Amino acid sequence: MGHSSEAAILAGAIATDRPPDAHADCPPEEWALRVDLAACYRLFAHFRMTDHIYNHISARVPGRHDAFLINAYGLRYDEMTASSLVKVDCDGNVLHDTTGLGINPGGFTIHSAVHMARPDVVCVMHTHTPDGIAVACQEDGLLPLTQHSMRFYNRLAVHDYQGVHFTDEERGALQRSLGERKAMLLRNHGLLVAGTSIPDAFDIMYYLEQACRIQTRMQSCGAKLVHPAPEVAEQVARSFERPTRKSQQKGWSALLRMLDRQDPSFRE
Repeated sequence: MGHSSEAAILAGAIATDRPPDAHADCPPEEWALRVDLAACYRLFAHFRMTDHIYNHISARVPGRHDAFLINAYGLRYDEMTASSLVKVDCDGNVLHDTTGLGINPGGFTIHSAVHMARPDVVCVMHTHTPDGIAVACQEDGLLPLTQHSMRFYNRLAVHDYQGVHFTDEERGALQRSLGERKAMLLRNHGLLVAGTSIPDAFDIMYYLEQACRIQTRMQSCGAKLVHPAPEVAEQVARSFERPTRKSQQKGWSALLRMLDRQDPSFRE
């Protein structure tokens, strides 16, 4: 593909003058998911949790066990829109793509592994942030020193790095490492979160990233650190698991309001 034609595709994918009926043939449930997923990409850009055009946030299409939405390969997170998200099957085969850019099939290996093994999971996120990688490289991983990190006490899976592989064997290894948990350290690699909804996954990833950032800052000070008692860490973790906690959805609505003020084009 020449530079001019690729530029035209990119321009079309992020155009702001898309007609209001552009999603007329998309089921309402899927369109709502697309809007939330595009918003999530914009939020990752806002909070500096991206790795240029790499990494992914994927979501299972409502009513489908074998279809997922993921970013077009070549768009930045701050360019993502509801209509530019690519629909793929569990093997990464493209089912629908308005951009013509396709996806990064290797990057989808991690996401498909989780989606295939966990029917309860709607959204999978994977990051390569400096702080997330720094903590993933530490032998003791995430330390239960703060309220942010105690949320993950005895609830954070670990997957050992085996190199760059896009195989069924790697899928199986990832599935076994994650088990029934929602968050995982990918040793020497980054972070992974699996949520029952997009707001759920974002809430977990945001605070996992914050916990890693705080830990690396504390460690850089060289001061002696205070370690809370294990029973305190467990109490904090349980408090975040209570089914009546409403802060997640309240927080998501507030974030969408922020995006709408900044640039509502993610909804197109």
